Amino acid sequence: MNFSSHPAYAAILGRWQPVHLGHQAVLTALCERFERVVIGIGSSNIEDYRNPFSVTEVTEMLQLSLPTYTNYTLNPIPDQTRDRDWCRQVVAVFGRPELFITANPWVKALLEQDYPVAAPVQFVPRQNHIAVSATMVRRNLAQGRGWRDLLPPSVAAYILENGLDQRFRQQFGLYTLAMDTIIQ
Repeated sequence: MNFSSHPAYAAILGRWQPVHLGHQAVLTALCERFERVVIGIGSSNIEDYRNPFSVTEVTEMLQLSLPTYTNYTLNPIPDQTRDRDWCRQVVAVFGRPELFITANPWVKALLEQDYPVAAPVQFVPRQNHIAVSATMVRRNLAQGRGWRDLLPPSVAAYILENGLDQRFRQQFGLYTLAMDTIIQ
């Protein structure tokens, strides 16, 4: 896809559970490239081992990871039981961005009828690519080690200051590790 026309408004949707350095690299690149970025917080109505942080906590993490930017807005996107209802909701919340950004093949398939869709990696300079995933962070969080360096320092501090690491381990730690073993 050719991005030489410099669209002014882009939208991106993720669960951000938690916001990690890879997320920060993508969001920073988008805020630098587009005049307006709308960031959707997906699965905002779900609390489970893949979505252990509340929409309020995720909102605060996103804000902490983008301290110098003001050209973005955050919108919760709850899950729906039917794909068609979810798509209508997304279109109602995001309106008509010139570009929708997602790395999720399911989201891409659902939304490419409504929007031009691009992968986030296309906007991050190669030297800023960071090999990290939220699954990796949650696994390390469950083990109680090696997770802080995968997050922006402000997000890691927020998690520690609010005891979210301990809460995660108590509520979802063993399940996360068990699911990780099953999936591998």
